[in-house]
Amino acid sequence: MPAGPHLIGTRGSPLALWQARHVRECLMDAHSLGEGDVDLAVITTSGDRIQDQPLRDLGGKGLFTKEIDEALLRGDVALAVHSMKDLPTTLPDRLSIAAVLPRADVRDAFLSPKAASLMELPPGAVVGTSSLRRGAQVKRRRPDLRVIDFRGNVETRLRKLDEGVADATLLAMAGLDRLGLASKAASALSADEMLPAVAQGAIAVLARTGDEETHALLAPLNDPDTETAVTCERAFLARLDGSCRTPIAGLAEIADGILRFRGLILSPGGAEWHDIEVTGAAANAEALGRDAGDELLVRAGPNFLASLP
Repeated sequence: MPAGPHLIGTRGSPLALWQARHVRECLMDAHSLGEGDVDLAVITTSGDRIQDQPLRDLGGKGLFTKEIDEALLRGDVALAVHSMKDLPTTLPDRLSIAAVLPRADVRDAFLSPKAASLMELPPGAVVGTSSLRRGAQVKRRRPDLRVIDFRGNVETRLRKLDEGVADATLLAMAGLDRLGLASKAASALSADEMLPAVAQGAIAVLARTGDEETHALLAPLNDPDTETAVTCERAFLARLDGSCRTPIAGLAEIADGILRFRGLILSPGGAEWHDIEVTGAAANAEALGRDAGDELLVRAGPNFLASLP
């Protein structure tokens, strides 16, 4: 270890801090480090600062990672911890994913004081979400519902729900579990009901390319199955040029060396969608994801993504 603590760059939200502290604990356990050997550096991102606009209007992916990654490139921190679904498919030059932790629950949680499930909401009910993916899938299943933009961290959205700003909302089950708030969920939506975001439930740790010491420190934290699954999903997303303006979902699951991938693209209103399912050897994860993206583009036609607002 260098002189002074190894600094972890992180956002300051309760969920981001949980994830960074979890990485810190894993590093300490893996290398028998002391309390003073690893510390956190809280960094405010563009997504944290701007709360009064929809995410899709702010420039797409990277809103919750850019400033942290810049600090990593400057050498202000040694590593950066991100929710992997926030990572752009193309990382900044000189940065690489050094570890992907074991994946948590991939499902979306349904929260509402008025119904136990999405299908039980009364006609015309209001669903709040900042995710185009979730909103489009809600409208696909329940075109009678009204979807509104719903920004903020987990606690803020729970407060807004209590205040009646919306009749229901959707959050990642993994985030609720990590914050000890799983009891707030009325139900969890299976992947058949709502396909999750690419890399949902996974935590990524970035380091500078060529920083062999930090990569070696992080190597024991990497989970090969999770890394393989999200590699497939991110290849699919990259082929579709996914951004915060594009309702795209994808999930790869591995059993006995066989990978099953399901992908979905939708119009924002959920009226049109195209899905795909492929299986193959987990060793070919990246090619499977990329080929699934190519096939879905053929099925959807050349103008489907281009026509999205």
